[in-house]
Amino acid sequence: MKMRSSRKTLSIFAASGLLLQTAAPVLAQQSGQARANESRIQVTSELVLVNVVAHDKKGNLVRDLKKGDFTVFEDGKKQEISTFDFENVDELATAGAAEATVSGAAGPGMLLRSSKKAAPSLEARDRRLILLFFDFSAMDPEQIERSVDAAKKFVDTKMQPADLMALVSLATNMRMDQDFTDDKTKLLTALTAYNSGQGQGFENGSSGSAEGAAETSGAFSADDTDFNTFSADRKLLALQSLMQALGRLPQKKSLIYFSNGISQSGVDNQSALRATTAAAVKANVSIYSLDIRGLQAFPPGEEAQSASLHGQSAYSGASVLNDLSGNAASQETLATLSSDTGGKAFFDSNDFSRVFSQVQKDSSAYYVLGFTSNNPLKDGKFRRLKVQVNRPDLKLDFRAGYYAGRDFEHLNRADREQQLEDELDAQLPRVDVPLYAGAAYFRQDDAHYYLAVSLVIPGSQIPFVTEKDKDNATIDIIGEALGGGKLRVGQLRDTVKLAVESTQQVRRKNVQYNTGFVLAPGSYHLKFVIRENQTGRMGSFETDVQIPDLRKMPLKMSSVVLSSLRAPVTNKKNGANPLVRDQMELVPSITHVFTPDQHLYLQYEVYDAAKGKNPAPAAAAGHNGTAKDAPAAKPPKDSIRVFTNIEFLQGATKIYESKPVVANEVTAPERKAVIFQMDLPLQALKPGLYLCQVNVIDDVAGSFSFPRLPLLIREAVPAAASKTGIETYRARVLGQRSGSK
Repeated sequence: MKMRSSRKTLSIFAASGLLLQTAAPVLAQQSGQARANESRIQVTSELVLVNVVAHDKKGNLVRDLKKGDFTVFEDGKKQEISTFDFENVDELATAGAAEATVSGAAGPGMLLRSSKKAAPSLEARDRRLILLFFDFSAMDPEQIERSVDAAKKFVDTKMQPADLMALVSLATNMRMDQDFTDDKTKLLTALTAYNSGQGQGFENGSSGSAEGAAETSGAFSADDTDFNTFSADRKLLALQSLMQALGRLPQKKSLIYFSNGISQSGVDNQSALRATTAAAVKANVSIYSLDIRGLQAFPPGEEAQSASLHGQSAYSGASVLNDLSGNAASQETLATLSSDTGGKAFFDSNDFSRVFSQVQKDSSAYYVLGFTSNNPLKDGKFRRLKVQVNRPDLKLDFRAGYYAGRDFEHLNRADREQQLEDELDAQLPRVDVPLYAGAAYFRQDDAHYYLAVSLVIPGSQIPFVTEKDKDNATIDIIGEALGGGKLRVGQLRDTVKLAVESTQQVRRKNVQYNTGFVLAPGSYHLKFVIRENQTGRMGSFETDVQIPDLRKMPLKMSSVVLSSLRAPVTNKKNGANPLVRDQMELVPSITHVFTPDQHLYLQYEVYDAAKGKNPAPAAAAGHNGTAKDAPAAKPPKDSIRVFTNIEFLQGATKIYESKPVVANEVTAPERKAVIFQMDLPLQALKPGLYLCQVNVIDDVAGSFSFPRLPLLIREAVPAAASKTGIETYRARVLGQRSGSK
């Protein structure tokens, strides 16, 4: 299903109010009316948690410390400890098996599988939470078997009653193979399901040089540097997503990372590494990296199963040096993940049981200190932590620091884009900035319709900054059209820049953004998110729309668009927008609110009008169906004959009726469309609420349609309050254009 965008326009026009009724026939009530009474509550937690393990001189755990015994420093400044807790896992271990691993009505093992909005069902008080993460993406079969055997041995012989374990694997995709449980049978069954074919095709490639590479089929060696960057980012992003799932529990979590190394490509992977460690610290997760390659030897000519090497590297010692350097580089990332999250790394050893013993030791008994930083800046920078205790004979283990959160001002470009994407996927809408939308459909052919969409933002909600004698503001817009089964069939992403001489007029008006999608007949869900880029406030709007299949209709007719403004088009690339004709664009009114000193413009189309003999003369029609007085003319034979006029109703009383207009020829032959553009002055109508009824009759076919739209006419704005009745401003549209996906 294809989607393309029309020329997008932005208008500022006189705003007056909103109707309670829908704005256009195609604009359905907002989806999820059951959520109307729901409110979105944003909670920003500034509490920083620090896990502290205390040992005496003999290495024994110390369990009798109090809150007053600790002092916490952040970047050298003393912090006030606001929360204090002591987790003693050994109590459960000596008391026997736990009676339950979950609380409430939820079934066991629902922490990782639960939705983002669901509260965690796992009762983790005085439990040891261990997640085994198997990175099979680049392992060879021997390394996979070595990893699985080490995990099986621990579960079978060393796992304690207080241990809750989960299994996650990464191969061609990431899978959650077993949620948190203390059932050894379930864990062993999931581990047995792993096989030596799990990891396929994600090992690092060559750097492009044949020197020192194995002699296989030729001297050419492809440069896979870009692929290696992708491979490292893929592993780090998988870890980051796990941190987000684990962050819903305040207790300490330990993640054992089975890997054969992560090789970074210069600084290309640094942002992903930093984001991963920051997510781990925020989620209170310590990463214990285990290099499953174990203790390795690097013979000059490679191992016996490898082919001979290219060049002279095997004879100069360069091949061994390259192997050692590559091995150290692949372990460096693992070491960083462990040291920055309060865990430990285990390299160059064939005894893989040490990592399990270390995890159990570090999480048997520990203190959880919480404080609110006295540094109010949300700049995303690393802040170093230091914990002291008032007993000099103790040794403390704690994480080195954490990354502070970032507010909108300090978000980089990638984070700002991700913020928009996250809001687009959010279940509850943001309402910081009011946003309204309307839509109308027009047929292009039997299989494609142009869905014109207008977004309206109150000008008073947009903060401006003065620059170069002008007031400037930028607005980010993102949107999508979802078809059946929530499949994205259309998307929109734009950045709009406003630059005006004075914001006083803007703040009394609305800012309107017009765009469109080309879609097939069917039901769609539209959602749009806007963000003003001064303070980062956001707003969203979503609705369901129905594009009918007009082939099944007696009278094939488009939506009816109401407007009080026609504006000249400066950009000749108008695309498929039917609201643009003769270099003039009809700006849809979403509110359907007008004043008596304005004109009401209506546009609608009739398709596939029937042809027949029309001997009788008919009332004349103006250009494009605009009603005007003219001598009657006899239509040609075998022509169409479509009548239309406009009525205004209040209750059962007809207040106004326009003269009938008849069309005898097709206006847009390429679409087989008769286009009606009506112009009605409103000065004769008193302020009030009306129903605007559009009467359309195909005289040859004997079919008809009478759509109705609500319309409010309010008192005119005094001349002193507004210099002109209508002002129009066109902004330069920047950024990406919407396209199909």
